[in-house]
Amino acid sequence: MKTQPGFNAELFFAALADRTRLRLLNLLRGGEVCVCFFAGTLGTNNPKISRHLSYLRRAGLVTGRRDGKWVHYSLKRPENKQADELLEATLNMLEDDNEMIADKKRLVDFCCDPNAPVMIKGRAARK
Repeated sequence: MKTQPGFNAELFFAALADRTRLRLLNLLRGGEVCVCFFAGTLGTNNPKISRHLSYLRRAGLVTGRRDGKWVHYSLKRPENKQADELLEATLNMLEDDNEMIADKKRLVDFCCDPNAPVMIKGRAARK
């Protein structure tokens, strides 16, 4: 694989080799998500989520945007064409995974709850 300057294939593949990081990427595929929703959606704690988001950020797969006290994360497509194709194929494979499907449903439930700490821009209202 021909790589671009700054692309770290080992870090890229290591980022995709963890179930929690795959779950986070799967949730981010639908758009920007506030960090406050990840722990509840995935049923884990904030330090674990922060550690995994930091790893994904180092791998160049997510980016964060601060909005007051909240950080909103979004998927960042790799500049390396082959890496981008691999990421897309990986995300497509996750579409049929029952846990990934359940995660997406829980995220919608969390982010559309009227008592949620923030609302996600562009998210569809709960049906």
